[in-house]
Amino acid sequence: MGKTRKMKVLVVDNEMEFASTLAERLRQSKIKAESVYSGEDALDTVSRFMPDVMVLAMQMPNMSGLEVLAQVKAIDPTIEVILLTGHGSFDVGIAGMELGAFGYIVKPVDLAQLMEKITEANKKKLGE
Repeated sequence: MGKTRKMKVLVVDNEMEFASTLAERLRQSKIKAESVYSGEDALDTVSRFMPDVMVLAMQMPNMSGLEVLAQVKAIDPTIEVILLTGHGSFDVGIAGMELGAFGYIVKPVDLAQLMEKITEANKKKLGE
């Protein structure tokens, strides 16, 4: 039996408290997690951290989640991206799906639902 590798998740949200809290909760669940607070930092971190799953806020200053999504998929199309959309931005979630996002969740986030979605995304990446 091969050694199982820890899932790696990158949380990207300009709401620092949310992003760092989510990353901490993931670490408590034995998942390697990092949090960054801008699209630019996300792109810098992707090539170094090589996440399996990215939780990505849609609305951030300077660079939208859709822009980040498109660039992340260009860097590594196997990274599964879960979009976090604000209230009433259903269309943005659909646009993200068209760009290759795994799925989207509307804020405020139900943590149990998000954890389930992260696990599903990682299973897809692993081909399970």
